[in-house]
Amino acid sequence: MNQSIVLPLYQRYARSFFLALCLLLSASSVQAADDLITIQQRAEQGDAAAQFNLGVRYAKGDGVAQDSRQAVAWYRKAAEQGLAEAQHNLGICYDQGIGVGMDTKQAVAWWRKAAEQGDTKSQILLGTSYAFGKGVELDAKQAVTWYLKAAEQGDTEAQNSIASGIAFLNDDKQEVTWYREAAEQGNANAQFHLGFLYYLGNGVAQDAKQAVAWFRKAAEQGNARAQYFLGNCYTLGAGVAQDYQQAVTWLRKAAEQGHRDSQYFLGLSYALGNGVPQDYSQAYVWLSVAAANGDTDATEARDFAAEKLSRSQLAEAQKLAGQYFEKYQPKR
Repeated sequence: MNQSIVLPLYQRYARSFFLALCLLLSASSVQAADDLITIQQRAEQGDAAAQFNLGVRYAKGDGVAQDSRQAVAWYRKAAEQGLAEAQHNLGICYDQGIGVGMDTKQAVAWWRKAAEQGDTKSQILLGTSYAFGKGVELDAKQAVTWYLKAAEQGDTEAQNSIASGIAFLNDDKQEVTWYREAAEQGNANAQFHLGFLYYLGNGVAQDAKQAVAWFRKAAEQGNARAQYFLGNCYTLGAGVAQDYQQAVTWLRKAAEQGHRDSQYFLGLSYALGNGVPQDYSQAYVWLSVAAANGDTDATEARDFAAEKLSRSQLAEAQKLAGQYFEKYQPKR
């Protein structure tokens, strides 16, 4: 797949989202039933698991005053004893500058220690570090190597990431293989990407019906990009019978998640009366939102819709556009 297509998608999902997810997952591993005093006593006696749990408590402010520096101190004690979870969290703290000075090389060093013990989250983050050359020299092959280690343990996020990583190496067939692995386990991002590869015919025979099938699986899980492509398939009659009403249904779902292209095409649907009654006010509203989100094509279409409105209708549409813009921003 062309890197210009893959890289923006990869950057959006493979790093910032995953880092946040890692911290949430790590935080959820604290044993709620453990009494704080008992945890502190065990931690001070050198118990690595207790040290890690105490670090998470300080990070969350759970039973103690939130203190990122204390969190780092306890993560470090456990990490130095070889606890992979603590090494993973300590790496994130260094990467994000949480409770410690930002140091991407230290982040990579701690993720490597955890990754070498088989920690899949650290393997993905180490792979991502190689993919972007952050804290380490950029090396697509090393990125793929670490993604593979996590993917082979059945981690669907890793399988999704490995496919993106393989795209840098221009191996479309392997890209399809790993997206399929994750897609069949229900990973919505992978389902979207697999549908996209069928849509383009990259690494697999072009098949609009298969594209629609995978777009639908991801769309039903709320994936905005899949909803957008599914809507366009209905508009074009690609892989499915042409149905403007269905097209509008899926475009609206994506538009309400802040998907700019969907906002644009939903506005055009109202302007043309495709799948909905023709409504220049609604057309103006959605095209305005798309334009405000950076769609340059939407500006001209919005101005055309404005010419069809009375002064009072335009004023009302402008007010509603402002409300929609605030309400329908992209979701993380």
